[in-house]
Amino acid sequence: MEPLIQLLRQNARTPVADLARELNLSESVVAERIARLEADGVLLGYQAVVDSQKVSGSIVTAVVEVKITPERGGGFDRLADRIAKFSEVQSCYLMSGGYDLLVILEGNNLQDIATFIAEKLSTIKGVISTATRFRLKTYKENGVSLTREIKAERLAVTP
Repeated sequence: MEPLIQLLRQNARTPVADLARELNLSESVVAERIARLEADGVLLGYQAVVDSQKVSGSIVTAVVEVKITPERGGGFDRLADRIAKFSEVQSCYLMSGGYDLLVILEGNNLQDIATFIAEKLSTIKGVISTATRFRLKTYKENGVSLTREIKAERLAVTP
């Protein structure tokens, strides 16, 4: 992967001057590369990694394994694109193995997720089955560790 992209993945808010210094390039060259990556659709957006357990009114996240019937002439793409357009869907991936799509959903509560799956996802023609798992706790997200290391303190030994 291009070093500039790696640096932006680590921290997209890094100033261009710092990126230029790290890459041993001029600021104008780095700014031009970023603009080109955005124009070419390589860099699609910038997001913050949020510890949802520390946000009041946190959301519920579910991972859904979806088995679908591929369409003639369209394969999995048309159905995956249709599923990905729902606002509840945060990510949608074509997978190898025992199921076809991995769908990441977010909702305000378990009922929101259940309703979406029962009334929207499962009713789409071509969806064969779903298996849902709920996120209980996040330890690392998008390469960022959300846990703080606990330093073991040794107690004084007394005779």
